[in-house]
Amino acid sequence: MPSSANTAQASNALPSAQLLPPLELDRSLITDPALLPIAAKLAAGQRLSYDDGLTLMTSRDLLGLGALAHPARLAKNGQRAYYVINRHVNYSNVCVNKCAFCAFWRDEDQEGAYLLGPEEAAALAAEHPGLDLAELHVVGSCHPGLGLDYYCDLLRAVGRARPEAGLKAFTAVEIDHFARQEGITTGQVLDRLIEAGLAAMPGGGAEIFSSRVRARLCAKKAPAAQWLSISGQAHERGIPTNATMLYGHIETPSERVEHLLALRDQQDISGGFSAFIPLAFHPDNTELNQMNRTSGLDDLRVIAASRLLLDNFPHIKAYWVMLGPKLAQVALNFGADDLDGTIVEERITHAAAAPTAKGLTEDELRHMIQAAGFTPVRRDCFYNSLEAN
Repeated sequence: MPSSANTAQASNALPSAQLLPPLELDRSLITDPALLPIAAKLAAGQRLSYDDGLTLMTSRDLLGLGALAHPARLAKNGQRAYYVINRHVNYSNVCVNKCAFCAFWRDEDQEGAYLLGPEEAAALAAEHPGLDLAELHVVGSCHPGLGLDYYCDLLRAVGRARPEAGLKAFTAVEIDHFARQEGITTGQVLDRLIEAGLAAMPGGGAEIFSSRVRARLCAKKAPAAQWLSISGQAHERGIPTNATMLYGHIETPSERVEHLLALRDQQDISGGFSAFIPLAFHPDNTELNQMNRTSGLDDLRVIAASRLLLDNFPHIKAYWVMLGPKLAQVALNFGADDLDGTIVEERITHAAAAPTAKGLTEDELRHMIQAAGFTPVRRDCFYNSLEAN
């Protein structure tokens, strides 16, 4: 298999931003009359509006939402459900942003703070040599004391340890931080990282784009416009990225819809988002620990609404770490077509006391997909199939 850097160049990596075709819908499953005009739009192949999104994001008609979202999922990906054999490497938890919703961050001198050297991170990546990794997912924090040379050395080291795996590394928030630390542009940071092996980027740090929420929960983090701009800069360079939304804290349904439409607008412009991942907030060990976790209804509603509003996104992910394997399996009938992957050792959500396993085996992922009635497709980090012919 080619190296991660060469893979990005060979495939050009960027997904096509095809819109939804007219959908064949079973309206007998819809009990919320407010969903019927949306069904008519989808049947006519029309793009949904903000008002449509707000209706979706507030409807309690779960089966009706599924009746709308599942045909959209089939139109995009048929019966295929994707997964990747991947490994997460979190290089540090020392972070200057100190977001109120995050249980992962530590001050530099705080108990539990850590920083991996490039070779230490490479040693982690090299663990489980029998695992045929297709993706290394490298994210961490906004560390106050590291320069860009560290991050380039980190990519080179993990790339040497796993030359067969695509390097999906650093969120747009991290890119913004690196640029401010170095006093250079975010584009220059991306160019340096690409030279070091960067092939794709994860979608973290988007949180909720609402300035109201960001001022309250993550005031030091790169603002929404900068997150979107950096994503677009990556797309211009042939680097595909993911996009996320953290929901279930203090955001409103309106702010969720505005977030999704901002992503849709950026995808119309740059076309490089591979997947959208709704992230259900876990409050334990955060400043918001008095809040309840999201309900199953809300999780499936967000996934369904995302599939319908993000008509130009190829994939919607049901992230089993946050949803739990069982609900992620159900989500395959509510618009999702990807379960993420093996992960091996997830740290960020588990710092917030996530009850899920830290990793799953390939057999477990394939069983989840097959038991739900779908066809499992092992993929690389560009959504190329790795299934044997």
